[in-house]
Amino acid sequence: MQRTILHIDINGCYASIECLHNPIIRNKPVAVGGDVKARHGIILAKNEYAKKFGIKTGEALWQAKQKCPQLVIVPPNYDLYLRFSRLTRQIYEKYTDRIEPFGLDEAWLDVSGSQCDLADGEKLADEIRRRIKFELGITVSVGVSYNKVFAKLGSDYKKPDAVTVFSQDNFRQKVWPLPVEQLLYVGRATGRKLTAYGVYTIGQLAQTDLQILKNRFGKWGVMLYRFANGQDHSAVACVGNEAVIKSIGNSTTTPRDLYNEQDAKIVFYMLAESVAERLREAGFRARTVQIGLRDCELHSFERQLKLNYSTCLAAELHKAAMHLLQANYNWSIPLRSIGLRACDLIPATEPKPFNLFIDGPQNDKQESLEKTVDEIRRRFGHYAICRAVTKSDKTLKNINPKDEHVIHPVGLSL
Repeated sequence: MQRTILHIDINGCYASIECLHNPIIRNKPVAVGGDVKARHGIILAKNEYAKKFGIKTGEALWQAKQKCPQLVIVPPNYDLYLRFSRLTRQIYEKYTDRIEPFGLDEAWLDVSGSQCDLADGEKLADEIRRRIKFELGITVSVGVSYNKVFAKLGSDYKKPDAVTVFSQDNFRQKVWPLPVEQLLYVGRATGRKLTAYGVYTIGQLAQTDLQILKNRFGKWGVMLYRFANGQDHSAVACVGNEAVIKSIGNSTTTPRDLYNEQDAKIVFYMLAESVAERLREAGFRARTVQIGLRDCELHSFERQLKLNYSTCLAAELHKAAMHLLQANYNWSIPLRSIGLRACDLIPATEPKPFNLFIDGPQNDKQESLEKTVDEIRRRFGHYAICRAVTKSDKTLKNINPKDEHVIHPVGLSL
């Protein structure tokens, strides 16, 4: 039986929600951006008015201002965006229990059934589009297709407030002329490699010899070939069976450059405390620690360390992060941003095996102490209690430990 998959994308999500809640800026070019003073100066989202000036997501705020001097830039309000994400989810649940989120503003819906073909799917998509516009005051674009990859392409094909259908009969005419970079999972690096081989469109990718793609890209090349030919058979996750969290992490662009280990030590403690707190809140311990570094020349890399034991303690995460830093960075160039991620998670309820590397009673005591700190912060605010080392440099004290992300296998980032 042919499936009917919808992919719903909130148009200019962050900026649209900001304009909805602030009528004064509703008919102006608006962008949601980071803090220039804290060097988070990039465009996170823009509305349709701003898009007409050529403003792009990810570009620097000063570049956007050059294109549009009257651009209104507002700071992000993630709590508000999460609320709208939940509200749209409640509407989706009226139509199916097979819903797979892809970030805050996107989701796949499987509305397949004995009485639901693509024509019926188009009607459902249009109904959902109109409901969200009427009930929530924001617009969405919806792609309808027989697989997830083409459904996502459909939601990007026509914006804003539109429905696009890609079927087995028309995808060669509509999908194949599109740039290869628009295909799901073709990032910048893969796109550059494909264009270097003379593959510029999805159709050219689909018609490239499979063995050539396999030789040059391995299994990844085979997957992209199948996607381009409409051979995606991946299922849409079912409500109640979403994949578990794979990792919890923080990263930050620091208010000033970091020149030595002492600078990094301060920032890593701030990140480690936030990650550890959220590990405990989610009920996990980590068996692997990963750091990400970006220097002032914008070169970046990541390194991982497998721990001898699982942990949810900030001190242990920090210790591993510093070990990775010392082993992999020589400080020839100052650092601009760093990140810390807890990976390879296991439930905190899983029994702790006997381990010669740790003092069990002391470890339990430390965990109890950090949980007490968690409670103090919940009651009186995050800055009610902190480590003395994080106050040793006033230029680094304003790093926001809530600049966080949780990564799920399906791509949901909270």
